[in-house]
Amino acid sequence: MVGIILASHGGFATGILQSATMVFGEQPNVAAVTLMPSEGPNDIKKKMEDAIASFDDPEQVLFLVDLLGGTPYNQANGLIDGHEDKWAIVAGLNLPMLITAYSERMMNEAVTAHEIAVAIYGPAKDGVKITPDTLEPKDTATAAATTSAEPQGAIPEGTVLGDGHIKYVLARIDSRLLHGQVATAWTKTVQPTRIIVVSDDVAHDDLRKKLIMSAAPPGVKAHVVPIDKMIQVAKDPRFGTTKAMLLFETPQDALRAIEGGVDIKELNIGSMAHSVGKVAVNKVLSLGKEDVATFDKLKERGITFDVRKVPTDSKEDMNAIIEKARAELG
Repeated sequence: MVGIILASHGGFATGILQSATMVFGEQPNVAAVTLMPSEGPNDIKKKMEDAIASFDDPEQVLFLVDLLGGTPYNQANGLIDGHEDKWAIVAGLNLPMLITAYSERMMNEAVTAHEIAVAIYGPAKDGVKITPDTLEPKDTATAAATTSAEPQGAIPEGTVLGDGHIKYVLARIDSRLLHGQVATAWTKTVQPTRIIVVSDDVAHDDLRKKLIMSAAPPGVKAHVVPIDKMIQVAKDPRFGTTKAMLLFETPQDALRAIEGGVDIKELNIGSMAHSVGKVAVNKVLSLGKEDVATFDKLKERGITFDVRKVPTDSKEDMNAIIEKARAELG
């Protein structure tokens, strides 16, 4: 596995490592090295050397540094001398860059430092976005508007695209809906062309709608639709080339969509917030009596469950979670 060194002036490298852990979970073979005000070039060089020695595979090393031409960059550049065939340096460290690096390692254990360096360049640049959109440079805005994996413009009703059946690459129950773990880790793993939040409540809340749509990762369209609209979309052959990630706020919303004909076989269970009348069955899942009854109905329909916050987590036993909640609720 490629070892990743995050290097910065001050505590930036440590902070961004913590941020990435919140989104993607704890990752092996990653080290944050910092150049503090009282230290010099040799100090951070020694930290880099110690980090490399701690990696499982010191033959494959990727340096992600904060500033081109700064001391962390210069020391990494000195260390890479003689290893250019396998090691790589990328300057301009940001969170999308690191998340993409994690994803590349997760999806391909044999990936090289050079391959990751190439893969993270685009997401690192795309992660820079200005709001309001009117402030975006015209060339950037134009490029974003013309780049899409799906047909553009109105498509006549009755048109069949692909095999005429929408593809569900992930269907997730998450009371937070579209947030960092979904927009980065899960999107990178399942690679949807659209993220669809399916909720009557959110569809009628303009502020939440706007926040969700602005949280979509670069290159992926985000939509918020009522449940009945999703049921219509599921039957529309014009979405035959669409790879959709569906996000539900509650299991009740998911059940209603499935009963209406949305062909979901598996539900990823991410988080369910605690509220009055619910019991906490683990750190992120709280269930009430209605939730337990709904999951029973989903099981009766043959739906399977994948209980994970992020793709790198181990799967939990949903049956055990349901029974624990049932026992505690009485």
